[in-house]
Amino acid sequence: MTRARAIVRRIAGCLAGALFALATQTHAQTPGDNALTVEAQAGAVHGAVEGGVRVFRGLPYAQPPTGAWRWRPPRPADPWTGVREATTFGPACMQPVAPPGGLYGDSPARMDEDCLSLNIWTPPQAKGAPVLVWIHGGALLGGSGSDASYDGARLAAQGLVVVTINYRLGVLGWLAHPELSAESPAGISGNYGLMDQIAALAWVKRNIAAFGGDPDKVTIAGQSAGALSVLYLMAAPPARGLFQRAIVQSGYMVPAPALKRAGFGAPAAEKVGELIGLSLGAQDLTALRALDARTLTNRATMAGFLPMGVADGRLLPRQLTETFDRGEQAPVAVMAGFTTGETRSLRGLVPKPPSGGAAGYEAAIRSRYGDLADAYLKLYPAATEDESLLAASRDALYGWTAQRVADKQTALGQPAYLYVFDHGYPAADGAGLHAFHAAEIPFAFGTLDRLPPHWPRPPDTPAEAALSDAMVGYWASFAQGGAPTAAGAPAWPAYGDAKGYMDFAATPVAGHDPMPGMYPLNEAIACRRAKAARPWGWLPGPAGPSTPAKVSGCD
Repeated sequence: MTRARAIVRRIAGCLAGALFALATQTHAQTPGDNALTVEAQAGAVHGAVEGGVRVFRGLPYAQPPTGAWRWRPPRPADPWTGVREATTFGPACMQPVAPPGGLYGDSPARMDEDCLSLNIWTPPQAKGAPVLVWIHGGALLGGSGSDASYDGARLAAQGLVVVTINYRLGVLGWLAHPELSAESPAGISGNYGLMDQIAALAWVKRNIAAFGGDPDKVTIAGQSAGALSVLYLMAAPPARGLFQRAIVQSGYMVPAPALKRAGFGAPAAEKVGELIGLSLGAQDLTALRALDARTLTNRATMAGFLPMGVADGRLLPRQLTETFDRGEQAPVAVMAGFTTGETRSLRGLVPKPPSGGAAGYEAAIRSRYGDLADAYLKLYPAATEDESLLAASRDALYGWTAQRVADKQTALGQPAYLYVFDHGYPAADGAGLHAFHAAEIPFAFGTLDRLPPHWPRPPDTPAEAALSDAMVGYWASFAQGGAPTAAGAPAWPAYGDAKGYMDFAATPVAGHDPMPGMYPLNEAIACRRAKAARPWGWLPGPAGPSTPAKVSGCD
C-alpha cells in the first residue's frame, strides 16, 4: 500500500475538473423549438443550439449506482416520459477535492454518486454522421465529461456527433473485494468504471441514430486515464462491436493488479479492497456500503487506494501487454500519440536523482539495466541528468505505449497513425512546461479559449489557430474515415513498416521513426520485467527494479 499511496499523491495534481449547473428537469415544449427536440429510444429530449450545433447535456445512460447498487454493474436507465430538458450538465462523479490552483483546474462545483450521464453535440440536420465518444482523464480518480476543454462544438461543426461521458471514479469505480466477488454471478469485482464506459457505449449504440449519428461508425477516444480506458475497452470482450476506431492520447500500459493473486509488485486486488475496508473501520461489505460516498472517497484516497483496472479474467482477461502481444485486442484502426513534455507537469512521476552526481546516476543505471545500460545511457545520458530523468519517465509510460499500440495494430493488419506533440509557446515554455501532459487537448478540440484558470495560455495568433485547425481536421477525418487528413496540412503517413508519424511542433511535419531507439529499448525493459513478474512503466531510471538479463522472446 505504501507504493500505491505514494503514486496517488504524485498524480493528485493531474485531476481535471469543471463547473457544473443544476440537474436536468422536465421541459414544457414551446412552439417553434421542434428542431431541438429528439425522440430517442431512451425518451424525448430537448436541447439547445450553441455556436450552430445542437447540444444535449446530462442524459442518464444508467440507473443511479447508489445504495445496494454501489459496486454493482450498471443497469440501463429507465426510459423517461414527457420531454426531458437537457440543457445543463449532470453532476461529476464523486472524487477527491483537487488542490487549489492546480494546472488542470479546480474540483467540480457539483459531485454526486448518482452521476452516470453523457452529453452530445450534433450538427444540425445530421443523419448517419460518424460518432466520437470522449473518455476523460484524471487518473481514474477525478475529472468529468463536462470539462470546458472537451466542448464538442468545433468537432461537431466538422460533421461529427460528439459524446462525452462520466463514469465511476476512485474507490467507487474500481474497488475489488472478496465479498463483492462472492455476490457477483461472474465471481469477479472491480472494473465498475469500465463497466460504466461499456454501458455508455451500449446507450450510444441504441440511441445515437436519433441524434443524427451512425451507431456502426463509433470512435472511442481519450487522454491519460481516458486513453488507458480506451486500451481497456480494446481488450474487453464485452466491448467488442461497440466501436470501430480508437484514439489513444498519452495512454499507458502499466500492470493491472490481478483479482486474486499478487504479482508485478502489487498485492491481489481483492486483498487491497480488504485492507482499504479495514483502514476505514468497515469490517464487511454492508459497512462499506453504509459509508457516505464523499467520506468513503476521501478516506480511501488518503489511505492510498490507487484506482486501476483489474485483470479479472473476464472484462480484462489478462495484462494489456499480453492481450496486445497475442493479437486479441479489438481489430480497429487507431491513432496514438504522446507529448514530448508529458512529465514536466507530472513531476511526482519523475524519480529523484541518485546521490553522487553524474557518476552516481550512471552507476545506478548500470546496476539496474545490465546489458541494456549502454543503450539506456545513450538515450538518457548522465551528462543531462535532469532532462534524462524527465525523458525516461515520459518514455516508460507514454512514448513506449503510443508506439506499441501503433506497432501492434499494424501487426493485426489495421491502419495505425502515430503522433508526437512537441508544440511550445511562450507561456508554457516560460513555466518549464513545453508540450506538457494534456497540452494537445485544446488544440485537437478547438477549445483554445476554454482553458482551466491556471493553464498557460497560447497566444491569440494565426499560427496557433492554424495548428488547432489542422489538428481538429486530422482528428475529425480519422473518426470519419479511419485516416487523418486536414486541409492545407501535410499527408499523415501510416505507421507501417517505416514507422511513419506526424510531429506537431510549430506546424505539422510528417516523418519516420520518432526518437530512434526509444521504443525497442523500453519494449525490452517492459518485456523482461513482465516475464519476471516485476513492475514496469511506473518506476523508470534509477528508481526502477532491476531488469533481468536477456529473456527469450523479449529482444
